[in-house]
Amino acid sequence: MALRSSAQKVSRSLPRLMAQAGAARGMATEKQIWNQIQSTKNIRKITSSMKMVSAAKLKGDENRLKLAKPFNQFTDALCGEAVHLEDLKKITYEDLPQKTLIVPFSSDKGLCGGINTYITRSVRDAIAKIEAQGKECDIVIIGDKGRAQMGRMFPEKIIRSATEVISPGSFNLAAALSSELTAAGAADYDAVMIVYNSFVNAATYNQYYKLVKPMVVEGENESMVEYEFEPDVKSEVMTDLYEYALSSQIYYSFMDGAASEQSSRMTAMENASRNAGEMIESLTLKY
Repeated sequence: MALRSSAQKVSRSLPRLMAQAGAARGMATEKQIWNQIQSTKNIRKITSSMKMVSAAKLKGDENRLKLAKPFNQFTDALCGEAVHLEDLKKITYEDLPQKTLIVPFSSDKGLCGGINTYITRSVRDAIAKIEAQGKECDIVIIGDKGRAQMGRMFPEKIIRSATEVISPGSFNLAAALSSELTAAGAADYDAVMIVYNSFVNAATYNQYYKLVKPMVVEGENESMVEYEFEPDVKSEVMTDLYEYALSSQIYYSFMDGAASEQSSRMTAMENASRNAGEMIESLTLKY
C-alpha cells in the first residue's frame, strides 16, 4: 500500500519536475510560450492601432503641407533653393558663411523610424566639414529626440533647444520659434541653416538644408537693388523681411517634418505589426 501511494505521488509530480528540468536546460515551457504568444498579440494590436492613427494624422499633415508650399515660395527668390542632402560625401558646405547657426528639426516622440537619425547624421557631417574649413557654427535644436542624440555627440555646440512643440503647427508657432532663434542671437550669425525632413510620399522622405541670410542694406552684396524704398527706411524693411522669411521657412520646415514623421511612423508600425505576426506563427508552431 505504501509503495502504491509513493508511485501515485511521483506520477502526479512528474509533469512539474519535467517542466522544471526543461526550464533548467534553457527550454521554454508550454506556459511560457503561451504567455509570449498572448503578449505578442497584444503588441500587434497596439502597433496596428498606432498605424491607423498615424495614417489619419498624415492626411491632415499632407493638406497643411500643400497649403504651406505656395506660402513659402517667395523665400526661394530671397534665400535660394533648399539643398538636397542625398549623398553627404558630395556636400561640401562651401556656400556657408564664416559663422552659421544650425537649426535641425527633429521630433518630440519616438517610434517613427529613422527620421531623427538621418537629421543627426546630416548635422554631424556638416559640423565636421564646417570646422575643417575654419568656420564656426552653433546649434539650436527643435525636438526632444534630436536634443538627446546631439547632446551626446557635441553638447558644447548646443546653445538652446525647443521641445514639446505643439502639433499640428501654425504660423503663430513658427513665429514663436523664430523669436526663440532671435533670443538665441540669430542676428549675430551670418546665416541660419535649417535642416529638415521633406515629405515625398507615404513611403519616402528626404533631408534638405536651407540658408536664410540677413538682408544686406548697402555694399556690393546689397539685397533687392532693383527696388526703390520710400521713404528711405530700407534698413528697417530689410530687418522685418528677414524675420518674416525666417518665420516662413520655419513654418514650412515644421509642416514638412510633421508629414515625414507621420509617414515614417506609419511605415514603422506596419513593419512592427508584420514582424509580430511572424513571431506569433513561429511561437504557435512551437506550442
